[in-house]
Amino acid sequence: MIFSIALIILAIFGAPLFTVIAASAMLGYQKEGIDLMAIAIEVLGIASMPMLSAIPLFTFAGYLLSHSNAPHRLVRMTNALLGWMPGGLALVALAACAFFTAFTGASGVTIIALGAILYPALKQDGYPDNFNLGLVTTSGSLGLLFAPSLPLILYGVVAEISIDDLFKAGVLPGMLMLVLLSGYSLWINRHNRKPLASFSWKEVGGAFWEAKWELPLPIVVLGGIYSGFFAVSEAAAVTALYVLVVEVFILREIKLRELPAVMRESMLLVGGILIILGVSLASTNYMIDAGVPQQILAYITEFVSSPASFLFLLFIFLLILGAILDIFSAIVLVVPLILPIAAQYGINDFHLGIVFLAAMQLGYLTPPVGLNLFIASYRFDRSIMNVYSATFPFLMILMLSVLMIMYWPGLSLWLLSE
Repeated sequence: MIFSIALIILAIFGAPLFTVIAASAMLGYQKEGIDLMAIAIEVLGIASMPMLSAIPLFTFAGYLLSHSNAPHRLVRMTNALLGWMPGGLALVALAACAFFTAFTGASGVTIIALGAILYPALKQDGYPDNFNLGLVTTSGSLGLLFAPSLPLILYGVVAEISIDDLFKAGVLPGMLMLVLLSGYSLWINRHNRKPLASFSWKEVGGAFWEAKWELPLPIVVLGGIYSGFFAVSEAAAVTALYVLVVEVFILREIKLRELPAVMRESMLLVGGILIILGVSLASTNYMIDAGVPQQILAYITEFVSSPASFLFLLFIFLLILGAILDIFSAIVLVVPLILPIAAQYGINDFHLGIVFLAAMQLGYLTPPVGLNLFIASYRFDRSIMNVYSATFPFLMILMLSVLMIMYWPGLSLWLLSE
């Protein structure tokens, strides 16, 4: 008991998460009289996980895109298509950020890469400053439900379900979030916008021509995966090779001498995920052997009698969890524990996955420690309380969308039945 309290205190004071997890696993194994070498075997066991190679490959491709001029081309293209509409620049921000986050898998990267372009552009077009701050901060977390999002892949690996089908399950819920935020953005700015610019086919053509090398990416990745032509790992390899050739050798926006730094930056994220995943396997297997999921289920069933009430309880739990834990750690720590419990209530594995990721997405914006809040505060030199107030309306819209996704399972499962 003393050791458990000590580990909690260490975690609160910023000890690396993987060390806390590893220590808890070692205590558990020692308590059960199991050789601690079993932990090393569990850690090395991640090498046999299917689709694991997709994580570093997609991450590397996303970081290459963020270090090139691809964000500028993406904003220009979406602006040419949507910028002429009333409130169109807000839609540009939502669409561009969702696309970029899907490929990088990291919302903080999106805020840093696209925020420098979109925030001053929105201000120049006469949008309210608080709205601009809230929109850019919120948009950074969009896209996590769209392929080839890294959290989607990691969830599929941990839950041992089809990543291809998980990609399909995220399409409509992700679109719902975009539509609700777009509707709110258009409504809030109905009286605050500059006169409309005229639509220009010349600008559309120029923007598409400038982005001609990035345009095939979603077609190759999504078309290849959904059609069954590519497995996820194969699509990741093709994407990484294509982006590398385009950005380094064709467009030459990333110098060869800069490539090691980009690789190191991207693999820091991957390494952190894999270390946490490895030690979590050991900790999770101990908890499963010790019957922790069954104990949690027995406790929950005393208070929860229906799938609807279980989902609401899960929603509250994930809101709290998302505010204190990053999405990757939450996936590897919590998913193995809640899967058997959700199964007892008859909740579909893919629906549960989308609910989990959509709710954890809110954690980026949930006070007091939502990651996007601090990144935006630092990036735009605004007080954290100012960021809180600016993002609050968007957080409420996203909460509504998560509740709709939660209690409308057909939204997640419709494309799976096709």
